[in-house]
Amino acid sequence: QDAHELFHVLTSSLEDERERQPRVTHLFDVHSLEQPEITQKQISCRTRGSLPPVSNHWKSQHPFHGRLTSNMVCKHCEHQSPVRFDTFDSLSLSIPAAVWGRPMTLDHCLHHFISSESVKDVVCDNCTKIQAEGILNGQSIENQRTTFVKQLKLGKLPQCLCIHLQRLSWSNQGTPLKRHEHVQFNEFLVMDIYKYRVPAPKSSQEQLSQKNSEETTPGTKDGRAGKPSDAEQPAGTKPLFMNGASSSSSSSSSSSFLMSPGTFPLAAFPECRAPLYLYRLMAVVVHHGDMHSGHFVTFRRAPGARGTQWLWISDESVRRASLHEVLAASAYLLFYERVHGRAQPQS
Repeated sequence: QDAHELFHVLTSSLEDERERQPRVTHLFDVHSLEQPEITQKQISCRTRGSLPPVSNHWKSQHPFHGRLTSNMVCKHCEHQSPVRFDTFDSLSLSIPAAVWGRPMTLDHCLHHFISSESVKDVVCDNCTKIQAEGILNGQSIENQRTTFVKQLKLGKLPQCLCIHLQRLSWSNQGTPLKRHEHVQFNEFLVMDIYKYRVPAPKSSQEQLSQKNSEETTPGTKDGRAGKPSDAEQPAGTKPLFMNGASSSSSSSSSSSFLMSPGTFPLAAFPECRAPLYLYRLMAVVVHHGDMHSGHFVTFRRAPGARGTQWLWISDESVRRASLHEVLAASAYLLFYERVHGRAQPQS
């Protein structure tokens, strides 16, 4: 079975168990709870089961729970629809078409995931309202349909981040094929640039320059733009760290520090630009074989030893592995856990 499908079975089971937990205590046990001198540990449950906590019951979500934001903007009137939120327990990233001579990195896949796309023939309430205001005698008009620009961002990042690299592709004859190219990833992952932030109001001159840059940016066949340019990023937010770029191919001044395992070089970043959403690699699942058969193996951090030792696991076989071997693997699933970056701002 597919490891990504199994992961979804596990997270879905957690959600189902959470929903099935009793929200109120059984009537047989109400009398015991009403006695203040009895502590929670001393209460005996007559229903022969464990007594559910009285408060804070399953208050938090499972650690892989996150939220995506979907932002829709009308290209005609620039009206923004309300931001939609959708839950996720893993990010399923497609691998963009490779450019000859340039290695594929995790940043390329993440940028492709959040790149804007055009959605045609969408009803715009604002355009319909503007059209109605220009018509006299209260005549009814048809809903105005325009083209919207849609973009995904990460509204809530989970404590544990699962990234699924889609290696399924289709030939011209419609047969499934597996993509074997290596996607570069690092021990540490910075997600600040992909986090949704409430946009600040713009001046008319900024809006005009942004519109002109969007019109001159070519897109791909499916309507998605390519890798966002530096102009599409807010001023002063060009990342110092490129996810998946090696020390030889990255322009980051801190990339040379990344080859030493264990600690992310926060000191190499200015305080105002140190990453806030910083993740550390915990496990990698690799698939060997084709689309019809194969075998899954796992790299994971060994418990203890400050997490610097890696293990290669294949069924009952377990051996030591190096971080270099882990980063050279053709990953199918990547598991990252959030670590402390710079101090989070007060809410």
